Amino acid sequence: MLRIIVLGAGAGGGFPQWNCNCSNCQRARAGDKAARHLTQSSLAVSADDGISWYLLNASPDVRQQITQTSALHPRTGRRDSPIAGVVLSNADVDHVAGLLTLREAQPLVVYATSRVLAVLKTNAIFNVLNPDLVVRRAMPLDQPLEIRGPDGRSGGFSLTAFPVPGKVALWLEEPGLAHFGSVAEDTVGLEISGAGRRFFYLPGCAELPDGVTERLKGADLVFFDGTTWTDDEMIVLGLGTKTASRMGHISMAGAAGSIATFASLNVARKIFVHINNSNPVLIAGTPERAAAIAAGWEIGADGMEVRL
Repeated sequence: MLRIIVLGAGAGGGFPQWNCNCSNCQRARAGDKAARHLTQSSLAVSADDGISWYLLNASPDVRQQITQTSALHPRTGRRDSPIAGVVLSNADVDHVAGLLTLREAQPLVVYATSRVLAVLKTNAIFNVLNPDLVVRRAMPLDQPLEIRGPDGRSGGFSLTAFPVPGKVALWLEEPGLAHFGSVAEDTVGLEISGAGRRFFYLPGCAELPDGVTERLKGADLVFFDGTTWTDDEMIVLGLGTKTASRMGHISMAGAAGSIATFASLNVARKIFVHINNSNPVLIAGTPERAAAIAAGWEIGADGMEVRL
């Protein structure tokens, strides 16, 4: 059996975002039950009945997420953690900053593409993860990889990383470039297979070309990028100057949006994660949330657990 816990369903900054005064964030701060707080995007997965857990991305909120998730608490001895490793889908700050919290001399494995591992290697601050205890392993593209902990013990599942349209992390963009497209290893989707089941995690995806949709067809479960409702959402609300696609994300609505594209993919269960504070689906009772649910989607929430 695969156990998956949504540690954080929010996009970068979480919900409410610390410096955002949009109507969504105002409602969340006021304690409106329709506006549930979210930490930043991450999942935890276990295929051995909760003995070991692997984080899919390490958000800046990882300490809070661990505290709120009893399955991830220490169990025996003075120092202990059931977290055996972290798998990174890209080098975005909201997916790698949490590695700095996991620095207290705890054996771990960090899985990422060679390109993302190179980013970590060139940034000396990530050396706080003691290389004698924290192993870094490269994920090849389009090849199943058996996940193993720092002691070599099998995690009970395999992982396949595959390229998805996206962009290089904001903090790695080169000034002056006219195009900020992603190379194959900058942003990947993750396919997790174990116990005869499979699910996908794509918290960042700029569009859904045929190669990606073919892979997703008939999946048991997909956690998918739910950053914005419309492509120009941030601009219309006066919260930014970039479209969702410029930031490396596909919108939910529209003819080319994720809801329309997934309609023919026969995915058994679909859950939006990485939801930006500006997105109206965050608020229970909105027409946008009703439309997403009517199309067969669930809106991710911190603490949600799925068992396959």
